[in-house]
Amino acid sequence: MSQLDDLRLFVRVAEAGAISTAARTLGLSPAAASAALKRLERRLDARLFERSTRSLRLTPAGEAFLGHCAQALEVLDGGLATLRHGREELSGDIHLGAPSDLGRGTLDAVLEDFRRRHPQIRLILHLADGMHDLYRNPLDLVLRYGGLRDSSLVARKLCDNHRVVCAAPAYLARAGRPATPAELAAHNCLCFYLSNGLYDRWRLTLDGRQYEIDVRGDRAAADGALVHQWALDGHGIAYKSRLDIRADLAAGRLVDLFPRAACEPAPLYAVYPSRRHQPARVKALVDDLERTLGPERAPA
Repeated sequence: MSQLDDLRLFVRVAEAGAISTAARTLGLSPAAASAALKRLERRLDARLFERSTRSLRLTPAGEAFLGHCAQALEVLDGGLATLRHGREELSGDIHLGAPSDLGRGTLDAVLEDFRRRHPQIRLILHLADGMHDLYRNPLDLVLRYGGLRDSSLVARKLCDNHRVVCAAPAYLARAGRPATPAELAAHNCLCFYLSNGLYDRWRLTLDGRQYEIDVRGDRAAADGALVHQWALDGHGIAYKSRLDIRADLAAGRLVDLFPRAACEPAPLYAVYPSRRHQPARVKALVDDLERTLGPERAPA
């Protein structure tokens, strides 16, 4: 490994908090990564990590060096990307994580144009509801609804978005349409499991009144795409992201039950590690997603 490789490894270990995790993302064995860190410490004549059998943490010297090291690598990588830009066609793999429903619907359609314009790029989609682990899995980019608590990651807002209380015409013909949000409590509502439990309290504001409705239904799932399909099949009322169902609303397959309501916001973000250089192909994809999804900033 070169000195630059050792520095990149140091930054990756500091981000991941574990040598084995960082080594895996760089294609190294844990033993080789550990040896490289020791070599870097000898070269710097400074101890960068405090090691024990159960933990790994930066020393004060490591904390001080990390910021300078990460910044220097970003500047260097940015310069290299500038040299390559314009003389090379964008190519390579992009591992993209996204919520299941977004990935199977709106996102897949949006990505088709990107694929046509960049045929040398292979998009590899990792679809799952919940937060993807960018350190344990080799993901270049993750799309998610809502902000972040982890300050070691960067979240770039792609577009505004909000939830919609929706149902299929078949369900409304059978069960009736709720006149107010309060009446949702008497309907069969299709709930979604989040990482912190069942999402069965729906919040929205209509005509100046705030509602918090505890809903119930005969089914729930930890898969947003399945909840979406249940709504289309007429099994009940769902509280879905507008991005996920915008085509169904436009086609009349689903109905927005309270179009004047201010429902819960669910802005879409692109998330990536803060200290890792973003390849030109990944930046091009993020820029394209922001441009393409931009109209959702002012949902109808």
